[in-house]
Amino acid sequence: MASSRFNGIQVAPPIEVFAVMKAFNESTHEKKVNLSVGAYRTDEAKPWVLPVVRKVESDLAADMSLTHEYLPILGLDSFSTAAAKMLLGADHKAISDGKVTSLQVLSGTGGLRIAAEFLHRVLKYDTCYISKPTWGNHRMIFAQAGFTTVSEYRYWDASTRGLNFDGMIEDLQNAPENAVVILHACAHNPTGVDPTEDQWKKIAEVIEEKKLFPLFDTAYQGFASGDLDKDAWSVRYFADKGFEMIATQSFSKNFGLYNERVGNLVFVVNEPSNIVPMRSQLTLLVRGSYSNPPAHGARVVSAVLNNDALFEEWRGCIKTMSGRIIEMRKALRERLEKLGTPGTWDHITNQIGMFSFTGLTAEQSKYLGEKYHIFLLSSGRINMCGLTTGNIDYVAEAVDDAVRNIGTSKL
Repeated sequence: MASSRFNGIQVAPPIEVFAVMKAFNESTHEKKVNLSVGAYRTDEAKPWVLPVVRKVESDLAADMSLTHEYLPILGLDSFSTAAAKMLLGADHKAISDGKVTSLQVLSGTGGLRIAAEFLHRVLKYDTCYISKPTWGNHRMIFAQAGFTTVSEYRYWDASTRGLNFDGMIEDLQNAPENAVVILHACAHNPTGVDPTEDQWKKIAEVIEEKKLFPLFDTAYQGFASGDLDKDAWSVRYFADKGFEMIATQSFSKNFGLYNERVGNLVFVVNEPSNIVPMRSQLTLLVRGSYSNPPAHGARVVSAVLNNDALFEEWRGCIKTMSGRIIEMRKALRERLEKLGTPGTWDHITNQIGMFSFTGLTAEQSKYLGEKYHIFLLSSGRINMCGLTTGNIDYVAEAVDDAVRNIGTSKL
């Protein structure tokens, strides 16, 4: 028999977050803690199906008029229209002027991929800038979509445990015209550090001056602060200033619909006449990728966003989730300070959203996994939802041990 055509394929490196998850699942330690995966957990460390989602799913199951026919290629219009209004504000002038179009996509990841392919194949852009650090998938998505240059702009300042604003501005000022800049709308992943409103204004000024293209990754609207409007401030400011831009929306976190892959891709343009040809090109990109999106999750979100009572119930749910995260931030900082853990810990409460860049080194992170079965990424990023009132003391004492005895902390 001839040798296999598949001989010589190299084993790809593991994706860290899933490797850490595997290690957690395989651990039999009674006090094991998972601080890695990006999903909400209750104070019992359990996944939470939002009550409003359960209610809508029951209604959908009882609706005999619904079928499993294909959705249109660009998805469920009642969902994508409502989602765009949630992001920009229902009364935004760009919407009333017909300068906004949107389409249902496969959550934030799928939205970023379609956006990247549109920017590269249709607009012929080939350079993008991602923050340093950024979500682990950004580079791969844009590289695989055909971008020949994926550069970084400075973001995290290890010395202040905050935003390297001057470095960010300098790098954006040096970017070439038509470079795409990926911006985290709120709750920056992985650092949890967001620009202030004044800093956002300066960022917008530089992007306009240098003729860069803004692309907002909006994965946590409402989930970060509990306030939908506050979490969308940056996107709305750019829209107010008349920028042409793209924004991706994920409903994995704020609706808890992780495996339903519910996402929206929003385009804001200056010329409404461009929308029809744009949508025709987007139709081809989607058709050649996954053909059309799934219906169930989009129907759930659409039902909530288009019903005042359900919408208010959902807003209560996101306040519950964001509130628990904020409380865990306070609790971790208080315990580390009470233990006298070397370094300063105010950055834990200054950061926002699901993730915190703790400042722990890769060596310290590994130590926590091996000795205490506390699993986190080598970057020191932790998911605050993995902390509970039942494990917070255990985690704080373990971190104290790691900082005191393993290498040199970045804190």
